[in-house]
Amino acid sequence: MRHHREGAGSPLVLIHGIGSRWQVWKPVLPLLAARFDVIAVDLPGFGSSPPDGGPGDVAHFADRVTELLDALGVVRPAVGGSSLGAAVALELGRRGVARSVTAFAPIGFYGSFGARWCQATVGAARAGGALLGPVLPALLRTRPGRAALCGIFCARPLNLSAPDALADARALVAAPGFGASRRELAKWRFPGAGAVPVTVAWGTRDLVLPYGQARRARRLLPAARHVRLTGCGHLPFADDPQACARLLLEAG
Repeated sequence: MRHHREGAGSPLVLIHGIGSRWQVWKPVLPLLAARFDVIAVDLPGFGSSPPDGGPGDVAHFADRVTELLDALGVVRPAVGGSSLGAAVALELGRRGVARSVTAFAPIGFYGSFGARWCQATVGAARAGGALLGPVLPALLRTRPGRAALCGIFCARPLNLSAPDALADARALVAAPGFGASRRELAKWRFPGAGAVPVTVAWGTRDLVLPYGQARRARRLLPAARHVRLTGCGHLPFADDPQACARLLLEAG
């Protein structure tokens, strides 16, 4: 597994969601690296990590992250995750691998319709990116283009730079692990928490995993800290980097 590492201090592992890559955390990295040894991973089949032949589900990714931590000599880090990566973070907490978990809009707190909706939205985003491939650079250089194409994931898509938006779109289209993980999305449900401190944060303008799912998370994780990210989308890190970084700093 490829990963990006910067900063110094106690370890903090960051795990992206389906179709994404470690760079989704770039808006918060300068704030985090001042205090943490930050390890932002590319899951197998995403970003610059090649697929490893695994099923692409939460347990598989938790196994791979654990193996990476063992190889790096990192013991019981704080872990932050986004969407699919948030479920991986919760699984690492349940296993006792993580010392604390910050989960941004985790999968697994939906019913059957919510699971299908999540699959449909991320699938449509990938298909749209593939269809528009030749004209994506020109479209994403414009404010209306970024608003239209990135608005499914971000409530404030104009906070994204055109080069970052283009690289993210191309990574989503090219990810060889996308198909397997998209199929697994519908199967995974939150199995229960471990004994580590958990923070669950959810954007009120999340279009992929709508904010109503946060209510189910509150019921299933009554001991966790639950945070409402007002005005933020599914990927809140560019929408409100200060608020997202603060949650990770507080949990670490």
